[in-house]
Amino acid sequence: MTSPRIKFLLGGLLIVAAVVYLIASSTQASAQYFMTIDELNAKSKSVVEKNIRVSGAVIGDTITYDAATLTLSFTVAHVSGDNAEIEKEGGLAVVLHQAVIDPKRSKLKVVYVGVKPDLMRNEAQAIMTGHLDAEGVFHADELLLKCPTKYEEAVPQQAQGN
Repeated sequence: MTSPRIKFLLGGLLIVAAVVYLIASSTQASAQYFMTIDELNAKSKSVVEKNIRVSGAVIGDTITYDAATLTLSFTVAHVSGDNAEIEKEGGLAVVLHQAVIDPKRSKLKVVYVGVKPDLMRNEAQAIMTGHLDAEGVFHADELLLKCPTKYEEAVPQQAQGN
C-alpha cells in the first residue's frame, strides 16, 4: 500500500513544482521596471533592450509627428517618482512646469509609432512602456498621457500667472 501512496505524492509534488515554475517564469518574462529618467540615465547600459516603464514631462517644442508613418517623437524631462516629494513641491502641475523650463533637468528622447494622442502637449506627463536602444533613444510601445490642465485647480493663483 505504500507504493501507490508514494506514487501519488510524487505525482502531486511534480504538478505543484511545475505550476510554481510556470508562474515564476511568466512573471519574470512580463516584469517591467519603473524608472525615473535620472535612474534610466544612470543605468542606461544595463537596461538596454529591456522592457521598462518610464515617466517624464513632455517638452512641447520637441514634439514632431509624421502622419504618413505615424511616427511621433518628443523629449521628456525628469520628474520625481515620489508622490510625497511632488506634493511638497506644489503638486503635479507645478512639478511638470518646473521640469519643462529647467534647462539642467535630465532629458530623454522618445520615439513612438502610432496615432498621436490628443493629450500630447507641453507639460503633459508621459508614462511610457518600451525599451532603450544603444544610442539612448527610448522606443515606446505604449504611451499614456496626463494633461496638466486637469491639475490647474490645485495650483495657487500666483503660480498660474493670474
